[in-house]
Amino acid sequence: MSTVTLSESPSLPPLLARGALRSLFKRPAPDAGFPRTRLVLPAPRVDLARLASYERVCGFPTGEAPLPVTYPHVLGFPLALRLMSGRDFPLPLLGLVHTSIEIVRHTALSATEAYELSVHIEGLAPHRRGTEATVVTGLRAGGDLVWESCSTYLARHRHRRRADEPAGPREEQRSPLPVLAEWRLGEDIGRRYGAASGDRNPIHLHPLTARLFGFPRAVAHGMWTVARCLAAHGTPDTAVVRARFRAPVLLPGTVAYGADGAGRFEVRGADGRPHLSGEVLAPPR
Repeated sequence: MSTVTLSESPSLPPLLARGALRSLFKRPAPDAGFPRTRLVLPAPRVDLARLASYERVCGFPTGEAPLPVTYPHVLGFPLALRLMSGRDFPLPLLGLVHTSIEIVRHTALSATEAYELSVHIEGLAPHRRGTEATVVTGLRAGGDLVWESCSTYLARHRHRRRADEPAGPREEQRSPLPVLAEWRLGEDIGRRYGAASGDRNPIHLHPLTARLFGFPRAVAHGMWTVARCLAAHGTPDTAVVRARFRAPVLLPGTVAYGADGAGRFEVRGADGRPHLSGEVLAPPR
């Protein structure tokens, strides 16, 4: 794998436009080639004003020293988008669905410390609904890995599955967790989170642009949903966070946040439909 060192974080609007245009010519397949490049940003700066906006929209306390556990994903997203909008990434950016994330935080992170950020595509895998790409993001301080994440993104398409090919994970059915709160979500959550994170995917911004992609209304960002849960749940300085995005949250709307004493959390709709499920665990020794 080759390494490309960047001098600054890529600008998101041109990447979104380029990725949208190239989506028309992509032919996704589990055995397609993919970028073998690791992008590195030596010293990304945390914009403290944008961080405060992020903390407010997600429900984290503002002005505290540690970065929210999900915030390095925001720092790494422009690098991931640069890879996923390139010609050599085989999945179309339009319609790509964030299906899961696993975060390992090895220590509390300061908003003012200097880190090295890196992002690469780990690989492609067949899924019962198409092809899934795995994107790995890492944050290092003084050469030590202090935070890492593994995200999966699904491109839905039909493909002929071999007899020995795994079908991908099926949705597990489990009983609802105790409801701790109901959240009424305004129709502007997507725009507010997009302004704080830079992720201005049109499906999150307005009903009209969401309908162009098959949604009846705008939908909340999956990463906003998991961040809102973790703001309510709390996360130790060292922890493993796993979350699976199960169904879109339509805006405006009301959802129920549930959690138990074993570290599990979830978001369900008024009809009991699960939108997100996750857990916070101690890291392996």
